[in-house]
Amino acid sequence: MTTVYMSHPSCLLHDPGPHHPERADRLRAIEKILEQDAFAKLERLEAPGMDRAAALRVHPVRYVDSIMAIRPDGRRIYLDADTAVSERSSEAIAHCVGAAAAAASMVMRGEAKNAFLAMRPPGHHAGMATPMGFCIFNTAAIAARHAQAAHGAGRVAVLDFDVHHGNGTQEIFWHDASVLYASSHQMPLYPGTGSRSERGEHGNIVNVPLAPGDGSAEFRAAWDAEILPRADAFCPDFIVISAGFDGHKHDPLGGLKLEESDYAWVTSRIMEIAEKHAKGRIVSVLEGGYDLEGLSKSAAAHLLALMAA
Repeated sequence: MTTVYMSHPSCLLHDPGPHHPERADRLRAIEKILEQDAFAKLERLEAPGMDRAAALRVHPVRYVDSIMAIRPDGRRIYLDADTAVSERSSEAIAHCVGAAAAAASMVMRGEAKNAFLAMRPPGHHAGMATPMGFCIFNTAAIAARHAQAAHGAGRVAVLDFDVHHGNGTQEIFWHDASVLYASSHQMPLYPGTGSRSERGEHGNIVNVPLAPGDGSAEFRAAWDAEILPRADAFCPDFIVISAGFDGHKHDPLGGLKLEESDYAWVTSRIMEIAEKHAKGRIVSVLEGGYDLEGLSKSAAAHLLALMAA
């Protein structure tokens, strides 16, 4: 078994506008760094297309159909102040859903040890029927629900280290005791959610806010003292990582001071829990990361850790 890297050319076609931080160059930067010899044995797959059943496990049918029907002719339609769809966005969104379902299936069947989905647009701000913060469908939630519904995973942990709180993922799983959502994130910062008092109906939400300027020591302490013990106690059958690299010290949208080594460290620690409880099964989904060098180096460190399984 090995690590699967999944992407699709359609993800370069989603165009939220000039000077938008969530741009196609993000994926190009990751692809470029993966040309290094260290990734020669990485199994690379093209993401399949839309899995409608997988999308509908998270999002209402009216929402799914309305989003997939948007095909603006040579222009953009704004779904909120900073979330836009362009003429080819529906293709990218369809492959994001397909990637989430396919990767979850491969990992749950034992066809891959773990997977990293280099897809865009990202997903963790998207609620059940609300696009937000560059996000339209919640890819991490779709992977989690697919592992449960299609492959019998009982408990799923969704672990999020993006600099922004994954308010959409929290909303989707707020009432669901079978899913643990745990996040470290900067506060105060967009979207303004993620306080410690937000715990979910069953105590299944864990939020650990970090202060602007916090770096490696604070980040690692948050995971060591709070998130990892909760994930361990939850005994997940499957783990989804919302892998946002915008906590990097050079990222323009955040104020944390993380290094590439922090992403390798947290990935390895999550893998320990996956090995203990979930037969190593992890699907990691790209979320944020807007400094191209910081993003590419951090994603590479994350992938190298996954490949060490």
